[in-house]
Amino acid sequence: MDIKNVTVIGAGTMGNGIAQVFAGQNYKVILCDVSESALGKAVQTIQINLERMVKKEIIAATDVQITMANITTSLHIENGVAEADLIVEAATENIDLKLNIFKKMDQFSPPHCILATNTSSISITKIASITTRPDKVIGMHFMNPVPVMKLVEVIRGYGTSDDVCSLIMALSKNLKKEPVEVNDYPGFVANRILMPMINEAIYTMYEGVAGVYEIDTVMKLGMAHPMGPLALADFIGLDVCMSILNIMHQGFGNPKYAPCPLLVNMVTAGKLGKKSGEGFYSYHAGTKEMVVSSKFM
Repeated sequence: MDIKNVTVIGAGTMGNGIAQVFAGQNYKVILCDVSESALGKAVQTIQINLERMVKKEIIAATDVQITMANITTSLHIENGVAEADLIVEAATENIDLKLNIFKKMDQFSPPHCILATNTSSISITKIASITTRPDKVIGMHFMNPVPVMKLVEVIRGYGTSDDVCSLIMALSKNLKKEPVEVNDYPGFVANRILMPMINEAIYTMYEGVAGVYEIDTVMKLGMAHPMGPLALADFIGLDVCMSILNIMHQGFGNPKYAPCPLLVNMVTAGKLGKKSGEGFYSYHAGTKEMVVSSKFM
């Protein structure tokens, strides 16, 4: 099957990044969201990102116009997926929301259309089970920021066909990404390894072993990580980290995946990291400055 028309559901950080990557490789993209303001912000973000790439001489100035011309928007799923060859769902990491979206994707898209999800931890098999085409349901877990990060975890559900998996692996390479095929178990590979590390870093601070700055410095300088685990948790979103840990805890029934009580308290208090302005660090609008939150000083 030849994929030409792609619909991306969800115009947030991941959704607009995925739309940009597809449009940049000359796929026709419909970016779909229920919020008109979110769509407007997403298009503006893509434009800014492309112009930044021109300044860095990564792409030519003409590529901006070509890429933007490949993107249209829609407020209605039924219209946005009507002619899609591939749909990539990139909504909030909430199982009920995703299942509802997939029911609509399945209902309104052509029979040949492949249904993909950008979920970072939710079972592909569970999502596929509410569709009439489980053989055409697959995970495409892009990394943030999507235009920069090379990895795509391609996750096979229990019923995903060999042909669909091969097609998505090849498609990911066409996007200039490095796809890695994995099987459908909680957290897949990336988050099954990453989230326990972040959780352990939070426990290390919670138990008074060291502070935020010290923990992140040890991991950056000692383990050559580009970002410390607590700063990374802020960047991902503490609510997202807790959600993924809960999914793994429930999926495996192993207490080692249970989120640290401090993480639970912070999420409950609305301290979600960069997106809320405060997590383990404090973030100030209009600046890249990042300082340890006064709560932990």
